[in-house]
Amino acid sequence: MAANRSPSRGPAGSGNTPGRFPLGWRPFGRSGWQPFGRSGGALDGQRILLAVIAVYVVGLCALPLLRLFTEGTGGDLWTALSDPATLAATRRTVVAGLGATALSVVLGGSMALLVALTNPRLKTLLVFLLLLPMLIPAQISALAWLELTGPSSTILGPLGLAPPPGTRNWLYSREGIILLMGIEHSTMVFLAVRAGLRALPGDLVEAARAAGAGPFTILWHIILPLLRPSLVAGAALAFVAAIGNFGIPALLGIPGRYTLLTALVYQRLSGFGPSVLGEVAALSLILAALAGVGLLLQAIAKGKGRVAIASDGTTIAPYELGRWRLAVEALVWVVLMVISVIPLFALIGASLIPALGVPLTFSNASLTNYATALGTGAVRRSFLNSAWLAGAAALVTPLVAVPLAYAVVIRQSRVARILDTLADIPFALPGIVVSIACILTFLPPLPGLGVSLYGTAWIILFAYLARFLALGLRPAVAGMANIDPALEEAGRIAGVGPLRRLTRIILPMAAPTAAAGSLLIFMSAYNELTVSALLWSTGHETIGVMIFNLYDEGEATAASAASVLSVLATLAAAGAASLLARRLPKGVLPWQA
Repeated sequence: MAANRSPSRGPAGSGNTPGRFPLGWRPFGRSGWQPFGRSGGALDGQRILLAVIAVYVVGLCALPLLRLFTEGTGGDLWTALSDPATLAATRRTVVAGLGATALSVVLGGSMALLVALTNPRLKTLLVFLLLLPMLIPAQISALAWLELTGPSSTILGPLGLAPPPGTRNWLYSREGIILLMGIEHSTMVFLAVRAGLRALPGDLVEAARAAGAGPFTILWHIILPLLRPSLVAGAALAFVAAIGNFGIPALLGIPGRYTLLTALVYQRLSGFGPSVLGEVAALSLILAALAGVGLLLQAIAKGKGRVAIASDGTTIAPYELGRWRLAVEALVWVVLMVISVIPLFALIGASLIPALGVPLTFSNASLTNYATALGTGAVRRSFLNSAWLAGAAALVTPLVAVPLAYAVVIRQSRVARILDTLADIPFALPGIVVSIACILTFLPPLPGLGVSLYGTAWIILFAYLARFLALGLRPAVAGMANIDPALEEAGRIAGVGPLRRLTRIILPMAAPTAAAGSLLIFMSAYNELTVSALLWSTGHETIGVMIFNLYDEGEATAASAASVLSVLATLAAAGAASLLARRLPKGVLPWQA
């Protein structure tokens, strides 16, 4: 047996050097974790770890979606496609999605150009406020805007601009849905365009400046053509997010009788229960197909964006605004106040009034609504449920994300790259699709256990683990790419075992990005509604579900108080993530300027 062993290969440039690695190990090539056999009678630890990760990813990310596809393509698909309600909801979803995407492109693209190509003051704060709609859950954003524009508005009321009592809020309409979804998903366009601007060669712009081209000529003839792939990619992401949005269509579309697909799935399942799983699975496949179109456009745009341009590595120098600086800054701040700050102040004001319809004054401002909300057992329980579910997802996910990122980036394993792609799918698809897939998978008793997870908190946790794996994996991959492979190589040459190299060398250096990923997962899962709206049960409510239910039951002031507390928790997590900013690669935290 020993005579058949190939000599081990040392580090690059060292040639073949027999005996450099422990007995029984074949060198790690680009194919990834390839053990020769056994070493000291023990199976290769990395191979076992990759197998465990594969079971985790396939079991949570691939099998539920495969189950959904199998169920959704049955006889109920044609029934759903021929249903007038389905056709109307699909048409409305496409119309609202396209309208919201157009608004997102205009808002997010223009803000990215202003912030990245000019020199406004307080840029970090501006970027954070621009991304605030992304941090605030959709149902809370909708509630904040309803409180801002309604007859009881604590902002418009004192100015005499609030509509008369009893007036139907204009946001309960197609236009209201488009406006709010366009604002919320403009952050995706902003991030895509900002990333594209950072990748543009600065020397190209400097050459145009030296040739006498003015700022608008450079913008129109050089920057915008090169940014077209980033704009298309951001628009595609915004469209996918819009058609998968549930909080805004539920709070605005259901009362306004403008039902989108996500709201229709919720109405059918909540009204008829698991008996209509085949039908809602078919509806989910329609949503998945619409999302697939958007993701395909993003992939095409990304492929077309790979244009080789000679560059000296410099980025575009910001334009000095000069005498236009105050005007541009005023415009940006007005936009930010309207889309990010004023609605939250309206929400805070609604949480302080003693009763709905009573004007807010210094004398009657009260914390009674907070006491009432926290005094309700279901609300308290929802905060605790959201905390432990989001916390568990934030703690478990890095245990998978970091070793998988290690296998993808450093070990360059083909199997790991496939798992990395599978992990992205639940995050890319609408949350409603993930929910239906989990119901179909975990409603039947688990093999060998005879226990169904449906109606328990575990099904919500498993859905979170699948949904947010990509959110923890992306920072881990970014952090792993900044680790010098020579450090791990040195440990291997010194005879350190593979698992010890991972835990003693790689993990300490990857810890900051793993922590940032955990905080991003916690922020996303804590206020989550789209996934848990179909999975919660009595005793297992989440705060997102509770806020939605409180408002639906007419408890608007209590819903506002619970929303404010939820936003504070989210901002606290964002602040904790910001403390790690100096130790993180650029782009891990979206609001890093």
